Amino acid sequence: MENKKRDSFTGKLGFVLAAAGSAVGLGNIWRFPYLAAKYGGGIFLLVYLCLIVSFGFALMIGEIALGRKTGLSAIGAFKKLNSKYAFIGYLAAIVPAIILPYYSVIGGWVLKYLSVFVSGFGSAAASDAFFGGFITSAMEPVNWFFIFITVTAVIVVFGVQKGIESVSKVMMPVLVGLSIVIAGYSVCMPGALEGVLYYILPDFSKFSISTVLGAMGQMFYSMSLAMGIMITYGSYMKKDVSIESSVKQIEWFDTGVAFLAGLMIVPATYAFSGGDPAALGKGPSLMFVALPKIFDTMWMGHIIGVAFFVLVLLAALTSSISLMETVVSILCDKMKINRILSCVIVYLFSLGFGLVSCFGYSIWADITVIGMQFLDFFDFASNSVIMPVVALLTCIFIGYVIKPKAVVEEIELTGKFKREKLFTVMIKYVAPVLVVLILLTSVLEAFGVFRI
Repeated sequence: MENKKRDSFTGKLGFVLAAAGSAVGLGNIWRFPYLAAKYGGGIFLLVYLCLIVSFGFALMIGEIALGRKTGLSAIGAFKKLNSKYAFIGYLAAIVPAIILPYYSVIGGWVLKYLSVFVSGFGSAAASDAFFGGFITSAMEPVNWFFIFITVTAVIVVFGVQKGIESVSKVMMPVLVGLSIVIAGYSVCMPGALEGVLYYILPDFSKFSISTVLGAMGQMFYSMSLAMGIMITYGSYMKKDVSIESSVKQIEWFDTGVAFLAGLMIVPATYAFSGGDPAALGKGPSLMFVALPKIFDTMWMGHIIGVAFFVLVLLAALTSSISLMETVVSILCDKMKINRILSCVIVYLFSLGFGLVSCFGYSIWADITVIGMQFLDFFDFASNSVIMPVVALLTCIFIGYVIKPKAVVEEIELTGKFKREKLFTVMIKYVAPVLVVLILLTSVLEAFGVFRI
């Protein structure tokens, strides 16, 4: 009875847009352009694309199939297929619970910058002290965080069709449209051509193991893998929708937005920095320090700044919605409570932990965990440690416990699985090795032992 009463997407379009919205997040906008510039531009793009259609495809299709096969979110899905491995679901559930609060804090930062540009004070945001002054203030980041997490919760309360799917059908086309417009403006700027060529033309002399590791890490984090999201969304997927073709479309959506983000940012940065990739900054410094400076010197920079932060806000919201929905779905399945109560619990939990991340830059700035501010530590623990562990265990579970045939049978409900051999080889042999490499390099890099 539980599966029959479970909410679902209306069809393939709703599922693809919602799942693509989950995959398209802040990582596409601020992390991808930085890594592409750092690791050789065109050659990074080529390596990234190869990994998306092989490694990423195998992991995503496996997770979605687990969700649809069981009609349950992460904990229930693993438990139903083999109760001894329910612990994988619990580990997966931890990831969005950790990420949602601090991700919403960053979403609040985006709201703040959007308000600044809309108000016509973009030049103020371009000053060196603006970002630091904002995040170190005691209450202003809290206020913006509160607005962002509240908007996310309201959308999730309305459920899969009326909330997530309806919002995704509006936000995703707008997001793509804005990306195309801003990218088109960027590549037409004087001096941008050199950056465009660097970004799209592969230079094999720049290929290295660091290029592969950088692309592999970005692909892994960008596609919402190993955090229960795709299992949850798969559980809302109707049986007559093709998983294989849906995953292809999600991959192209995610990769397309990441590519456009690079096309927005890399050529513009080249034009204003004389071709120095370091000018892009890294992480928050790219979006909240480097880009406002560029917008401030651009013709129509104010308008482009507003459009850009609207774009970033949409990307942040689509991902925060999927993060909250995953935790809400797990609580509904596990505790047998209704959606509204589950949303309230997750909302209050996220408020509490989000405040920790906010205060980590202000009143608790002197307190660190293994040398990291609270937000940075939560990001490291979830993205660099728990997610790779969950991905490795998922590969082992599919490859050697329930066997790939269990996933293949679910996929072939709508026709022949064309990439069955690729999936089987990747999930059993290649993906586990790559995930271990991601885990080792991420941890070693965090402790300064290894640099990519």
